[in-house]
Amino acid sequence: MKLVRAITGYNRSLLRALGRRYFAASTEEYAKRNYANNASEYNTVVASLTAQRRHILLRDVYDDMMLDGVQPTRDVFHSLIVGTMKGARMQDAFYFRDQMKAMGLLPDILEEMKINQVKPTGQTYICLLNACAAVGRVDRVYAIVRDMTAAGLGLNKFCYAGLIAANRNKTPDATSTDDIATKIIELVEQSKGWSSVEAPSDIAENVMMGVSEEELYNIPTAEYVHRRAGFVNRQLTVYHVAFHALADLQNIEATDTLLEMLKKDGKSPDVFIVMQTMRCYLHSGDIDRGLKTFEDYMNSGKPPVVELYVALVEGAMVGYTPRGMQLAQDTLVNMNSRGFFLSIKMGNDLLLAASGEKTGGYTTANYIWDLMQARKMTPSLPAVEAYYNGLKEREIPEDDPRLMLVSRTYNDLRRRFGSGPGRP
Repeated sequence: MKLVRAITGYNRSLLRALGRRYFAASTEEYAKRNYANNASEYNTVVASLTAQRRHILLRDVYDDMMLDGVQPTRDVFHSLIVGTMKGARMQDAFYFRDQMKAMGLLPDILEEMKINQVKPTGQTYICLLNACAAVGRVDRVYAIVRDMTAAGLGLNKFCYAGLIAANRNKTPDATSTDDIATKIIELVEQSKGWSSVEAPSDIAENVMMGVSEEELYNIPTAEYVHRRAGFVNRQLTVYHVAFHALADLQNIEATDTLLEMLKKDGKSPDVFIVMQTMRCYLHSGDIDRGLKTFEDYMNSGKPPVVELYVALVEGAMVGYTPRGMQLAQDTLVNMNSRGFFLSIKMGNDLLLAASGEKTGGYTTANYIWDLMQARKMTPSLPAVEAYYNGLKEREIPEDDPRLMLVSRTYNDLRRRFGSGPGRP
């Protein structure tokens, strides 16, 4: 039984074993190389690795199951989640949680830990709180807060960030967006007395792995925390989440209130907050205030950043008004002249948005395409498809050089990635 090799660690890990599989092998040869044949046997492997504290291999076990075409049961998922929790591998635990949800199984990680007598750490609570917040489970978020209080733990800034996100993401009901905005403001005010949940040693493993707390807890600033100083002031985490939520809600009044609160606290908006303020104004149709916020920052003497140009362009295109589309193009020209360039993600997002213009000269979409071509960037299939369809809707000769290039690129991408709802 090859399970013994997985359990005893016989000269190799599951990962190396995966690398040596041969898919053309006979059934007999394949069976010899395999570690388990069904969900029950895999569950035994998971339990054994957990008992040996070899938590790092649990993700490999799951990958092995997928490769074998074995459908994980709820028991297998529970064992995987408990094992990764015991090893403080929070990212793997939430990966398995997401896989459970994708397969129609609803996990309750905290309950599983209680049943298996695994004592949650402060970090575990916060991870669970923010995971529930991301899907709007306000009831579960407050239940976790109660559990934390019962365990003698206080609420830190990431807990309040989760509470704000939960209210923002909860399933729409009779609660108006104004009521949600009011609740967000209240939570920001309450958060000013936040305390540290536990000692820094609790997150030492994540720091060593280069994983920030913002990334671990899925905070909106996660992709920006490694940028140079000034982009994100990490002391303003609660404000970051609140401004982001209010921009989603397009609530200008609440955003202005939050700006006043920030000012009274003696703090200045960092780049992320400026971005969210612009987004709120622009997506609400107030181009003037969105543009003024951008210009105020650019004239402040602070280092200009390409993200603010992109935020202005993206927001100006909302509604595809003639003034907005012109502002978007002028901003792109200004950005390019100052030596700022779009990343592939920025280019894809802007091209996709600009391609939705149904009237007008399509000049903004054309300019974004040209900027990407100048940098030898190939846009994503969805962006190229949207741009191609927009060109086809206009009176452009079939032999037009731009249309021919876009058509060729579109066909090449379709051959590579296929078509249909399941394509990349």
